[in-house]
Amino acid sequence: MIANTEGGASHRASGHLSSRWFTGPDSASSQQVSAAIDGVRDWLLDQQEDAGYWVGELEGDTILESEYVLMMAFLGRHTEEVCVKACKYMLQQERADGGWAIYPGGPFDLGATVKAYFALKLVGVPTTDPVMVRNREAILAAGGADGVNSFTRFYLAILGQIGYEDTPCVPPELLFLPKWMPISLTAMSSWTRTIVVPLAIISGLKPVKRLPENLSIPELFRRDLPKPSRGTKQLVSWENFFLLADRCMKTAERILPKSWRKPAISAAHRWMLERFENTDGLGAIFPPMVYTIIAFEALGYERDDPNYRWAARHLDDLIIEENGTVRLQPCISPVWDTAISTIALADSGISDYHPALLRAVRWLLEKEVRNRGDWADRVKGVEPSGWYFQLNNGFYPDIDDTAMVLLALQRTSLVDTPEVKASTERGVKWILAMQNRDGGWAAFDRDITNEVLTKIPFADHNAILDPSCADITMRVVEMLGELGYRADHPAIAKALNYVWSTQEPQGCWYGRWGINYIYGTWQTLQGLAAIHYPMDDPRVQKAVAWLESVQQVDGSWGESAYSYDDPSWMGRGEPTASQTAWAVLGLVSAGREDSEAVRRGIDYLVKTQMADGSWDEPSFTGTGFPRVFYLRYHLYRIGFPMMALSRYQAAATKLVTNTTANPGALASRIPAAPGVLDV
Repeated sequence: MIANTEGGASHRASGHLSSRWFTGPDSASSQQVSAAIDGVRDWLLDQQEDAGYWVGELEGDTILESEYVLMMAFLGRHTEEVCVKACKYMLQQERADGGWAIYPGGPFDLGATVKAYFALKLVGVPTTDPVMVRNREAILAAGGADGVNSFTRFYLAILGQIGYEDTPCVPPELLFLPKWMPISLTAMSSWTRTIVVPLAIISGLKPVKRLPENLSIPELFRRDLPKPSRGTKQLVSWENFFLLADRCMKTAERILPKSWRKPAISAAHRWMLERFENTDGLGAIFPPMVYTIIAFEALGYERDDPNYRWAARHLDDLIIEENGTVRLQPCISPVWDTAISTIALADSGISDYHPALLRAVRWLLEKEVRNRGDWADRVKGVEPSGWYFQLNNGFYPDIDDTAMVLLALQRTSLVDTPEVKASTERGVKWILAMQNRDGGWAAFDRDITNEVLTKIPFADHNAILDPSCADITMRVVEMLGELGYRADHPAIAKALNYVWSTQEPQGCWYGRWGINYIYGTWQTLQGLAAIHYPMDDPRVQKAVAWLESVQQVDGSWGESAYSYDDPSWMGRGEPTASQTAWAVLGLVSAGREDSEAVRRGIDYLVKTQMADGSWDEPSFTGTGFPRVFYLRYHLYRIGFPMMALSRYQAAATKLVTNTTANPGALASRIPAAPGVLDV
């Protein structure tokens, strides 16, 4: 157990729980729960960087490796060892019956499989190899490479496999639309903006790298099939309007001199360069970082140009080389990881003055955004603040990270310092200014909800909007509640109206940024608890009942990303430590710490903890874009179980302490179970 070497109060009471708390024949004792907390705490403390932050690997699917290889092929570098190693990694991720999925255990995905096949061919895997044969057959059976989405089509176009006429036009003239227009760049989600601008340069200049015949993939196309169309049978529809606009732009490209586009391409170029400041790559995420390099090539940059080298270096920083393979992260997540780790450690009972917590808070304070980013185009009159996800991404603070950081800042002895107070005040004002009209909060911006934009031909990545969601909304409510706000505050009252309106008939909530209904339901219950909302509300009890109903036989919880495709999969999937922890946290927040479900969930976490204090979790439990991109946060299996064990222990200790004078009152709250409770 970590000693409170610097004094200060401990968050976790000790010595009050009997060794037979909720004991059935196989139940974890209070000593075992304490030992589990101590073990994971030691593991986490050992992982802290000297600067004060934590950062775990952020794992995505193989489109990261395949798109990297395709980009390298465009640069004429696909024979380099890094590409071969990336393909070795992809081969390890192939589904048992062929093809690639976008999450472990997921179904065949056409785009991921086409890009993986192409990458393998580029590094020299012969088409007669069994892996190529079975995946070629699977691709053709699924309709061929003709059916891939817009962003995959651009990779095929830059490598000469299709013409740009087979890609949607991404006009750089978008930069000239007034910001108030509902179809302007400003009306799109922040991540779409960072993708669209370099892609508009590519779409406008149409660079092509011609490959030798033996590296091309004509065998993946079924040209007899009609090209995908987003049109409708109605004469007048937004889909048809945008398709007509697309055709008009392509006609203009053919008949007008190339110089007509130069001002728009120059504007897109300037937009990109302006957003390099205080970032680790454009948007600090993989897709725009790759498109930036391709755009630089199209613009004629020399590869030793400082901007080119800067972009390439930050992309290379996402590479992880291990055991003869290479994989890429979509970005890194130190601010998010540090906030969660700080909260989890504070929950575990270490001193408010513990040097690990103090270093973490000081590091987080340095990461507060103090400049105006893209968000300021839609939100006026508020002082810049907020926190981003990565090491540096100054144009794009996000609401979820900001709320989590503000929660973390309240958990140490620095809470009353002028620095923390000032950052907290600025952060809260910024978040309140970002509330959507519907009462909820989104990820990066306010009111990016114009459904018309989803009809644009290049919007088939299912991520052009940034709508409100229950999980972020209730994390904001939790943060406000921890700071003393209650349900009668106007912003919280609006948020609750939104959240109640989005509760599913089953009692759960959709999770936008974590998989899925378990995530949304946990965060909603935790937010309600923070504002002291009555937990006997029938809607709360319905959510509690749903969580308990999807608990698995071994006491765990798990949910597959497939629940985004098929809601009948709500709460169903392989068990994971992080999702079990979310469910336990939700139930404890609802006052169910003495329930059989919570006891069994705690037992599961204790029994599956590994010797080093961590948990094994190969499943993806994070969400990038539902139905498109999922994530495995390697620290989710640490921070959230640590919170669940610690908060369960704290709640159970309080319950025992409050009922010591009347043991019968406690016993009456415990469901019938084998064993005897000693108090």
